Amino acid sequence: MPASYYAPKGGHPGQDQLLTDRAVFTDAYAVIPKGTMRDIVTSFLPFWDHTRLWVLSRPLSGFAETFSQYIMEVGPGGGSDRPETDAGAQGVLFVVEGAATLVMDGQSHVLTPGGYAYLPAGKQWTLRNTTDEMLRFHWIRKSYEAVEGLDHPDVVIANENDIAPTVMPDTDGKWATTRFVDPSDLRHDMHVTVVTFEPGAVIPFLETHVMEHGLYVLEGKAAYRLNQDWVEVEAGDYMWLRAFCPQACYAGGPGKFRYLLYKDVNRHMALRSV
Repeated sequence: MPASYYAPKGGHPGQDQLLTDRAVFTDAYAVIPKGTMRDIVTSFLPFWDHTRLWVLSRPLSGFAETFSQYIMEVGPGGGSDRPETDAGAQGVLFVVEGAATLVMDGQSHVLTPGGYAYLPAGKQWTLRNTTDEMLRFHWIRKSYEAVEGLDHPDVVIANENDIAPTVMPDTDGKWATTRFVDPSDLRHDMHVTVVTFEPGAVIPFLETHVMEHGLYVLEGKAAYRLNQDWVEVEAGDYMWLRAFCPQACYAGGPGKFRYLLYKDVNRHMALRSV
């Protein structure tokens, strides 16, 4: 069965809707449920035509420290010939709906749902929606931390549906990660993967580690442990976890529980403010 990808559509709730929702913002984690992604909270970017976006995370005191994450919505004929204005920013694109035409190094790539692109810092690229349908994709950005003696990473163009997931040990295939770059490639200082749990599968301990996380639920639902709290999440919800925030989950079924995961990796811990 083809992979499923939830994408927000915006809109605006009626006056008869209850105000109560599942949004939570704490010093250790945040939950931004899909119901908050309405027309009224969209943003816009310079040099992007027929485009709006939802900002899921941004570097902010008491919030994300290493990255920003957007859900981009590009109408037919829209896009940008100058998409990234920060020469030090690397990026990952992950398409959830429609088709994007990405041009880099003179080569054109069409990214369809499940399509992934790693865009090294300093690279020139353009992106257009040349179809008659709406295009929606995630754009994750991080300042690249160069290390003397290591080359910058190469461009990576892939699609989740063409990659065999890596199964976690001792899980009978119930927990797996789809990786787009080699984890042992130390040129990379960020990883974006797709994590899949079969119904009833679990993270069987409270993970507590240095990586900061951004998790966007692509499919399914689960009960997720964040710090001291259990929260229910479903397709379209977003979670931010600060470094060392304890986490675990139970996949709720009836189908798979899948999320797009960001984490910072492969670098020394800074010992002073930059």
